[in-house]
Amino acid sequence: MVEPVAFPSTSGAVVQGWLIPAPNSRGVVILMHGVRTDRRTVLNRVGFLHQAGYSLLLFDFQAHGETTGRHITFGYLESRDASASVDFVRHTFPGQKIAVLGVSLGGVAALLAQPPLPVDAMIVESTYPTIEQAIEDRLMVWLGPWGKFGAPLLTWQLKPRLGIGVDDLYPIRGAARTSVPKFIMAGDADRNTMLPESRALFEAAAGPKQLWIVPGAGHVDLHEFDPESYERQVLGFLGRYLK
Repeated sequence: MVEPVAFPSTSGAVVQGWLIPAPNSRGVVILMHGVRTDRRTVLNRVGFLHQAGYSLLLFDFQAHGETTGRHITFGYLESRDASASVDFVRHTFPGQKIAVLGVSLGGVAALLAQPPLPVDAMIVESTYPTIEQAIEDRLMVWLGPWGKFGAPLLTWQLKPRLGIGVDDLYPIRGAARTSVPKFIMAGDADRNTMLPESRALFEAAAGPKQLWIVPGAGHVDLHEFDPESYERQVLGFLGRYLK
């Protein structure tokens, strides 16, 4: 049964979400969506995770979906929503182990959270290591090689427009400072987060950790791209750390 839920966040938003308890729950997985989308984009993961015995929380980040907010902040305020979601789950399922699964922005938010999220496992997909690289990659997709010359102009605008700086948007530092077991996933054809950047994120991450490179996948839904392999990989990781 899907239960609508709402909980406050220090981002300033009241976060809207869905809670899906499992009978005899063996742990809780919090699903975190990508930028300019909402919780519906991670619904395709609910079936296999719930069938495996995990309770689930899906929610909309601030300024996304049904959750209020003035501006998307590329992980800064969204990381506060990630922390609020973990607090909500801890109070709702006391004593149960918790994992987060973040896609793109969701992975960024999970890694940027301060203090580090008090969870037992973390899965991050297609997640940028630094905001400069994220912007440069996207500009090069749109404009070709000339795009990298426009990146400094956009990063300079972060402070006056959003009140945050590039130092606030370094998931690679978050990966290094938390010892939560991490599973980093990336497509080898991703042009928005290039493979060397995903490898750098993995190399910087504190262990225990593992890396899965998905052949042929771009900056896409990795579950939709290869559902059989994805489910096997995710359930294997969760089974190791949420048992």
